[in-house]
Amino acid sequence: MSTENISLGEAELEIMKAVWKASEPIGSAAIGKAVEEKGWKRTTIATFLARLVEKGALSAERRGKAWYYTPLLTAKEYKKSQVRNLIKNLFDGSARSLVASLFEEETFSDNDVKELRGIFDDKED
Repeated sequence: MSTENISLGEAELEIMKAVWKASEPIGSAAIGKAVEEKGWKRTTIATFLARLVEKGALSAERRGKAWYYTPLLTAKEYKKSQVRNLIKNLFDGSARSLVASLFEEETFSDNDVKELRGIFDDKED
């Protein structure tokens, strides 16, 4: 299954962030602990996890009585797909318009501008 067009809701994204931070398969209890500030019940977290497995963002493996989850969608893949969708849908396919809007709305430090120039210079090579 392709992970390229997976869409995540805000709550699902919070769950994915917890899974992405783990360096190995992570249990549902640890995921619950990672998102405890949200105040979600165990059943709510289980619902989000089931949806993420159904969408193909996570794989689930039962180990004894516990379920462990591994990301099938990386944070980098998700960010790239979201930026592509943003450019396509909000900026009519123009990356230039996206960048221009960032410069219009944000105050960049000299260091930010230097880093951005470096990114553009690397892209030209």
